Amino acid sequence: MKIYISADIEGVTGVTHWDETEKGKEGYKEYAQQMTLEVKAACQGAINAGANEIWVKDAHDSARNIDHNQLPKNTKLIRGWTGHMYSMVQGLDSTFDALIFVGYHSAGGSDKSPLAHTMDNGKINYIKLNGQILSEFLTHAYIAAYLGVPVVFLSGDLGLCDEVKKINPNIVTIPVKEGIGGATISIHPQLALELIKDGVEKSLKKDLSLYKIELPEKFVLDINYRESRDASKALDYPNMKYNGPKEVRLETDDYMEVVRAIQFLV
Repeated sequence: MKIYISADIEGVTGVTHWDETEKGKEGYKEYAQQMTLEVKAACQGAINAGANEIWVKDAHDSARNIDHNQLPKNTKLIRGWTGHMYSMVQGLDSTFDALIFVGYHSAGGSDKSPLAHTMDNGKINYIKLNGQILSEFLTHAYIAAYLGVPVVFLSGDLGLCDEVKKINPNIVTIPVKEGIGGATISIHPQLALELIKDGVEKSLKKDLSLYKIELPEKFVLDINYRESRDASKALDYPNMKYNGPKEVRLETDDYMEVVRAIQFLV
């Protein structure tokens, strides 16, 4: 069984402030270690379920946060960014049996996490897809659906876990913390590791067809920028239209066009 794990840091237990997510800032080393351990727990759960090949994408910021020495020997770690539009799941293809998300967080425009954002925290207010605020989870889960790869597991904040259940209630979710205003309420780091390991193992022992995500037939992508000049610049993208103050809209029936637009405009 060949498994892909995409890992972020803002949804790791305990992470509350932006400083804890940035190299060189106070708290970063502690939470980069916890990120590594949560990925390790997911790997161990996958191995217990029969995985013999695991690819891990370090998908936070520089993409150089995870200590590979602490992961099992049957893992391959993707560090850095190739520039491919699959972004946080770059390298994913139809040869993988399942996709797992670790350390993911609520979307930009949400009030469910003090670290809520989607792809870029400084340039945009929010992204919407078919009228709903778009998370990094859904952006990349739809890529998996496009490729025919089931999404079986996610750990992160409670707000995102609730969103995932609306997409497919069979996906195993482990909420390791809850965001309230500028604060978080987190479970114990060791408990998070146990729950992630057991949750991943449980998810992969089920019929993987249960995790299918249906792609919509049509897509309406709205990007709301913080600055008018960025919205004006985005109008140069093919088939992009103005959709109100600081907002542009793209309509398409091809999800890869949505992914491509996000890659170039966010």
